[in-house]
Amino acid sequence: MFDPLRKEGRGVTEIELRRFRTLFISDVHLGTRGCQADRLLDFLRVHDADTIYLVGDIVDGWHLKSSWYWPQAHNDVVQKFLRKSRKGARLVYVPGNHDEFLRDYYGTHFGGIEVVEHAVHVGPTGKKYLVIHGDLFDLVVSHARWLALLGDKAYDLAITVNRLWNGLTRRLGFNYWSFSKWAKLKVKNAVNYIGDFERALAAEAQHHGVEGVICGHIHHAVMHDGYGTHYINCGDWVESCTAVAEHFDGRFEIITWTRQEERHRQETAPVAAQAA
Repeated sequence: MFDPLRKEGRGVTEIELRRFRTLFISDVHLGTRGCQADRLLDFLRVHDADTIYLVGDIVDGWHLKSSWYWPQAHNDVVQKFLRKSRKGARLVYVPGNHDEFLRDYYGTHFGGIEVVEHAVHVGPTGKKYLVIHGDLFDLVVSHARWLALLGDKAYDLAITVNRLWNGLTRRLGFNYWSFSKWAKLKVKNAVNYIGDFERALAAEAQHHGVEGVICGHIHHAVMHDGYGTHYINCGDWVESCTAVAEHFDGRFEIITWTRQEERHRQETAPVAAQAA
């Protein structure tokens, strides 16, 4: 787990940015009540990179169409990304199924953010990675959209149950437990959903002649070398709060931004956190 580096200066504790060559973030789902925008903002205050890939489902257009929900924290996340672009970071947006409205704008820029269908990321050692959201390789999404929408509503209900349940258990002193994540993995494992998804993405990477694939969509952060390629999934900012970071030597790391890390940073450097 990441413990932010601290430095003392002029009587104020400051947090040093943890800087990477590249950051990959997916499945934020801005516009939904399940989005943990505050935690993502805190993460972005102490993590930076030369290039940031937004790997789909950053904005949840499906939900915004049916019910508008856009608190200030969600707007702050957008502004934070735009600010990083203005400060010199390259931001690349690869739309997913929930923000598919952006697929009409491939090749354009919004506030310096590039919108592309997919990208080929080249690491410092020359290894190439296909960067793609992954929904087109999900048979439920691509061939039975109505079923995907139904499943999305069920997932929202599970997230609501999570909030109520964990609000109660925190008062009783118990740790966080995700019913929705448990149920999702149980159901999907029963039909080998995750394995099929990973296998399909690995085959697509091989089709593009690259060494790996970096994706999102299934909210399951993992890295492995199965299926003949280097498979990396960014996870999400609804439950797991994970991002993928590429170090300057080409190593990849999954960073989980826990509540403990967030509290530690806020307690040790409240002034710096507000100024970032």
